[in-house]
Amino acid sequence: MTQDDKDALKEFLRGVAFTIGLAAVAFIGIAIMSRGNTPSVNESKVVGTYKDCDIIQWHYDGLSEYKYFLYCPDNK
Repeated sequence: MTQDDKDALKEFLRGVAFTIGLAAVAFIGIAIMSRGNTPSVNESKVVGTYKDCDIIQWHYDGLSEYKYFLYCPDNK
């Protein structure tokens, strides 16, 4: 193996190592960014009553709005 072959092999291995390192950094970056996008917890609580039914306030933490609905356990 000549010196030119050794230099070419060394340059090739550096290029492979650089490519693997760049791919690893990109993978870690994507994993970190995707982990921050997990859905938030739904929160609901009883805020009142109406004709033997509970008024439920529902809030999805990712949105800045509240929804209300009636829950009647004895729905006949």
